[in-house]
Amino acid sequence: MTETSGRVARAFRDHDGFERADDGRFEATTTAFDAVVTARESDGRIDYEVGVRVPSLSTAVDGDVAPVIEEGWLETFELRVADADGVVRGDHDFEPSVDPTAGEVVVRFAYTDIDERRGVEDAAAIINYVEGTYVQGIIPGYDYVDPVAGLVDRARGAGER
Repeated sequence: MTETSGRVARAFRDHDGFERADDGRFEATTTAFDAVVTARESDGRIDYEVGVRVPSLSTAVDGDVAPVIEEGWLETFELRVADADGVVRGDHDFEPSVDPTAGEVVVRFAYTDIDERRGVEDAAAIINYVEGTYVQGIIPGYDYVDPVAGLVDRARGAGER
């Protein structure tokens, strides 16, 4: 497997939703969350790995969250994220991993494509889908902190238009 080829790097560079990081990965610029994509070429195909880090519910709120609420929120988030194959153009059968760690949840997707532009578009769609899924799971009644508070404000502003 080789590092990102010129055609793949060009596809990321031409997409306005990514910037190349110093370590060769591509960072999403369209989300409030940390989202990166790694792409490697092998035998004419490109293997993509998309990772999105979102705050856990208890980290996103100012105050306490009961463990049963946190568990239910995580279970629902995981079920919703599993439907990401409906937002991509490529024919991918996703089995995302959703891994809660200290204060955050890491969502990972892996897929292969032969078309570098479609692969990059799919990475952007996945990242936006994870953010949207997260926002759908916001539970009313809590006071949220950034970056989630900013997402809530942005959603309210869009709803008032």
